[in-house]
Amino acid sequence: MAALGDALQTKFDRMCEILRSLEHVAVAFSAGVDSTLVLKVALDTLGPQKVIAATGDSESLARAEFDEARRLTEQLGAQHVVLETDEFQNEDYLANPENRCYYCKTTLYTHLGKYIAEHGINAIVNGINADDYGDWRPGIQAAEEHQVRAPIAEAGITKAEVRTLSEWLGLPTFDKPASPCLSSRVQYGEQITPEKLKMIERAEALLKSLGFRECRVRHHNNLARIEVPLEEIVRITEPETRARIDACLHELGYTYVTVDLRGFRSGSLNEAISLNIKR
Repeated sequence: MAALGDALQTKFDRMCEILRSLEHVAVAFSAGVDSTLVLKVALDTLGPQKVIAATGDSESLARAEFDEARRLTEQLGAQHVVLETDEFQNEDYLANPENRCYYCKTTLYTHLGKYIAEHGINAIVNGINADDYGDWRPGIQAAEEHQVRAPIAEAGITKAEVRTLSEWLGLPTFDKPASPCLSSRVQYGEQITPEKLKMIERAEALLKSLGFRECRVRHHNNLARIEVPLEEIVRITEPETRARIDACLHELGYTYVTVDLRGFRSGSLNEAISLNIKR
């Protein structure tokens, strides 16, 4: 492996020290870039007997992401625990307020907290990075309330540095697009239902099958707002592609299908949240 720069090497060493101090950890594992890095470094630092990868499973997790979690844990040689979470029993979560993620993460960490207590595991760790503290992330509050450690963020590692380290370590996720839970596609204030999430999952699967690797289908009642990178807008609006997407999404249940001219923006639904709420 090529050497890291001094600054990033120092941060990486700090991350390893944090994990080493915890001795035995459960990684909240989503198969995303961040949590995969944490899992890899934890395995290398502590050994596979002192690490588990824990994935919370519910209707909000796309099946492709669940399958990816299975593949990655097997590839990395990690013990994989699947916890059936019950956020869909929580009316606060289903109401889909601006802090919906808080209720989801609270459910996950509650289940995971019980698991580590029963299995003699010292701590839960997640994949929060240093940049996440500058974004709208209600789940961070839930993590803090459950004493979840964030070794990437605590070491001062940014999102870009996560990808650099992932490539340095040979992880296949180093350039993987972000893929938050399906509920994050539903506009705030609109009820979350399994049926809506299935519509979103199938719509995004179609786009990916057409070669749109980074995409979102934002759910606004009976309207689907598609986001792809700006350079892909011309391709998605080509007559044959446009007609196929329109027909398939109408078949899924959408009355209107639109393409967002501002292009793909991670967390674009957060643009409607007032500054006071974010504060």
